[in-house]
Amino acid sequence: MRVPVLVEHAPSPSASASPARRASPPSASGPRIAAVRCALPPHRYAQHELTGPIGDLCLSPGADRALLHRVHASAGVGTRHLALPIERYARLGDFGRSNDAWLETGLELGEEALSGALREAGLAPADVDLLVFASITGVAAPSLDARLAGRMGLRPDVKRIPLFGLGCVAGAAGLARVHDHLRGHPDDTAVLLTVELCSLTLQRGDSSRANLVAGALFGDGAAALVARGGNTDVGSSGGGSSSTVAPAAGPGVVATRSHLYPGTERLLGWEIGAAGFRVVIDAGVPDIVRGHFGRHLRAFLAEHELTVDDIGTWICHPGGPRILSAVSETLGLSEDALDCSRRSLAAVGNMSSVSVLHILEGIRARRAPEPGTWGLLLAMGPGFCSELVLLRW
Repeated sequence: MRVPVLVEHAPSPSASASPARRASPPSASGPRIAAVRCALPPHRYAQHELTGPIGDLCLSPGADRALLHRVHASAGVGTRHLALPIERYARLGDFGRSNDAWLETGLELGEEALSGALREAGLAPADVDLLVFASITGVAAPSLDARLAGRMGLRPDVKRIPLFGLGCVAGAAGLARVHDHLRGHPDDTAVLLTVELCSLTLQRGDSSRANLVAGALFGDGAAALVARGGNTDVGSSGGGSSSTVAPAAGPGVVATRSHLYPGTERLLGWEIGAAGFRVVIDAGVPDIVRGHFGRHLRAFLAEHELTVDDIGTWICHPGGPRILSAVSETLGLSEDALDCSRRSLAAVGNMSSVSVLHILEGIRARRAPEPGTWGLLLAMGPGFCSELVLLRW
């Protein structure tokens, strides 16, 4: 496979300007993350329990399973949660049935994650001013967020932004767009909801390496993140409800950066046909990370007079062992810097846009970083693109 040669555009005037002064710790004037909550389906399997059934779905009878076993063994995944019991996947039949299952299970998990995050933040559904919803594993109109609004009691005037097409990067990009909104609406409360049921996209009868890799890596889940604008405080309630709101205790969002890599559109994504979503995963993705990603990340940090060594907490999307190794190598990270990502991959697999929020939830649950610690939340996805979110506790 020939890796595309990237033609870098000339920097814009703002990009070539002198670096900004070192960003100060987030204050009451900036958006903060108030809560993160994940919801996982009850059907949990060890990786070795799935290898045989997935082989039955993807390979013809009597086919050599050596590659399947190698891919499953090297995926870095210990356990995964699936939207349905594994024996039901052979009976799904077509894209319509798979999408129906995405909608039914997605609504349940979305409600569980959203209600849990609001409860953790001390908020009611009526307090939500903006709901950003991301998924790339199913489609619906009205979108899933619209269906949840009435089901959960969100206000009729809640602003909604359903996102499709961002894939694994949507957890980071969705947080960035929430930050953009709250910078302009500091009295608001915004929620990012991601629902990914990756197992429902597995293509039956497809023995391609990409489909086998997807069948070894991806898991299912949902996550909700609540963020609050700088003017919110104890007793305030963005939508005028009577709830008493606790101060946000999570990290502040300091800055964000999006980047598209020209000529890489075919590296990652879907081919959509009668059978639904057929995954595209090109072997050249780690090479793009090694050749270009580190330079753009360092330039972003330099604008805030930071270096890689200043980042105390790394929240990196666990695209797979090769991606994590490429990120670690190109940035020169310590051996344990991406341990949170590897633990998430081992526990639940790659959950696409949900994964970075799952990692962030785990960090908050174990022990929050010391005040003043810099963090970087990062992900890559179809485009080929990357998204960076600079955090500070």
